[in-house]
Amino acid sequence: MRAATTPHARWNLPRAIAKLAIATICGAAAGYTVFIFSLSAVLPSALGQRDFVAYWAAGRQLALHANPYDQEALARTEHSVGFPAEMRGHNILFMRNPPWTLPLVYPLGLLGPQAASMLWSLFLVACLAVSIRLLWIMHGRPRGDKILLAYTFAPALVCLINAQVAPIALLGLVLFLRLHHTRPFIAGAALWLCSLKPHLFLPFGAVFVGWVVVSRSYKLLAGAGAACALNFAVAYRFDPMAWIQYERMIRTSGIERNYIACLSFLLRARISPGRLWIQFLPAAVGCVWALLYFWPRRHTWDWMKDGSLLMLVSLVAAPYSWLFDQTLAIPALLQGIYRTRSRGLLAALALASALVEVALYFNSRVPSALYLWTLWTAPAWLVWYLAASASSSDPWRGRAARAFDRFRSRPVGIAAKTEDGA
Repeated sequence: MRAATTPHARWNLPRAIAKLAIATICGAAAGYTVFIFSLSAVLPSALGQRDFVAYWAAGRQLALHANPYDQEALARTEHSVGFPAEMRGHNILFMRNPPWTLPLVYPLGLLGPQAASMLWSLFLVACLAVSIRLLWIMHGRPRGDKILLAYTFAPALVCLINAQVAPIALLGLVLFLRLHHTRPFIAGAALWLCSLKPHLFLPFGAVFVGWVVVSRSYKLLAGAGAACALNFAVAYRFDPMAWIQYERMIRTSGIERNYIACLSFLLRARISPGRLWIQFLPAAVGCVWALLYFWPRRHTWDWMKDGSLLMLVSLVAAPYSWLFDQTLAIPALLQGIYRTRSRGLLAALALASALVEVALYFNSRVPSALYLWTLWTAPAWLVWYLAASASSSDPWRGRAARAFDRFRSRPVGIAAKTEDGA
């Protein structure tokens, strides 16, 4: 009997092509990044080229009972492990996270730079892996290879290479999403991890405060307050002058003159570079929009669904952010990944992530290429999420499905006439 190409087989061909493209892109991106990450975490010559050196230097200062924000001391420590000597002055790598981050980096200062780098890198990988695993469980443990898009998400891989703290903040966000119904006190305490980068959560935080008041989730607020109080006490024990030193560093480090690869900075640079408040304007607008978005949904608010859009808007509107901060987009993107049925959209997300990997490759040849060529990424994730959400709730698809179900349930032929009494 001659084999025929069925409509089902023809329908599966584009799916197979898209699936192969996703697997190829994700595999190549992951392989390249794992190679770079392994070298940067192990080779002594690479220690001074990662943002890790700022955390280790601050921890070293704490271990010596010295100022963790002292510019001259940090310069000597960072240059001793390979940070470029020409980067003296205001371009030195500061740990610009608030003083409540100090208990987190203190253990690094008790170790040598190479041992601390390996420990810190493994900790960040664990935070990322646990976060994605928890999100997968929260979505019902779906089968398939879609989860690869989260594990190989380029901003997260770039974050691991730079040894930035975004995976720790991601873990705090995911724990909040996982536990805010069942373990509100622990969920609130987990939000302390998000406070490592508070500027990335401004619209999100505005809605969180409103939701706590509306839902009367005071246990969650108590957990957040207890975690902050404990952390403040530990930070004070390490360095009683930390807040004064931090405030002095912010005033003298020249951060307002540094190029920051985000839309808020470009807005200020375009309108009036000398007016810093312009850089916070998108965040203020984002907070107003967030509250207006939240209020009609206040009694049915779902942090997994409604909070996804909120987090993406927070990243786009952040007063300052970098590519690796977009690691926090993973919960929202995974929400879209599991909602959409479009393999084309999944392939588009994989391709966009791969373009970041291409920029990472060229960054070794053209300094700062990674950040100059990826200004589009934060808005791109937001647009992709909206497209994925729209594709999962297509009204015409819903009507077609209902019509098909009615058609299947209708009796046909002689049986139909018999049942109708004709």
